[in-house]
Amino acid sequence: MRPVPTDLELLDAWRAGDLTAGDKLFNRHFAAIHRFFRNKIVADGLEDLVQQTFAACVEGRERFRSDSSFKTYLFGVAHNLLRDHYRAQRREPEVLDFGQSSAVDMGAGPSTVVGKRREERLLLEALRAIPLDSQIVLELYYWEEMSASQTAVVLGIPEGTVRGRVRKAKELLRKELAKLARSPQELETTVGNLERWAANLREQMAQ
Repeated sequence: MRPVPTDLELLDAWRAGDLTAGDKLFNRHFAAIHRFFRNKIVADGLEDLVQQTFAACVEGRERFRSDSSFKTYLFGVAHNLLRDHYRAQRREPEVLDFGQSSAVDMGAGPSTVVGKRREERLLLEALRAIPLDSQIVLELYYWEEMSASQTAVVLGIPEGTVRGRVRKAKELLRKELAKLARSPQELETTVGNLERWAANLREQMAQ
């Protein structure tokens, strides 16, 4: 039985002109990258950004660091493209602060994700209401199950900064959930089972 090719082997083959290798790499990581963009931008730009992410990985193959995984490299590209996407829509992109502005603040349309449970819908709405940097770090943690060190590679920041950002993001998320919850009990149910609701949403977004 032939061994399953690694991401790096597929990337090299794709860059050399092997379209089949490109299809395999795309299918292997499509759901995760699609999920990354899906709760942050208008539906019309979603597919283009997914395609641009994979194309950029091929074009920038020499920038891939062997000490990181292809997945973190791929998400790093997606993260940069998302920021560029929002800057391109602003007359003064240099003043755009992703640590302060949320996806909703930056004009993202209605989410294309619909949770089956009310707690899931609350979580989605609250995520889009907190600053984009906070939304991203929580989604990488809960949806992609990345470690602090992996997230640091994606975001291009120190690992210690990631840990602090996760703590702050959880506090901001709780505050937003408190605004949306119908009762203290609903708030505690949502916050207390955050990993469960996040896992459910991850499965739904992969369908």
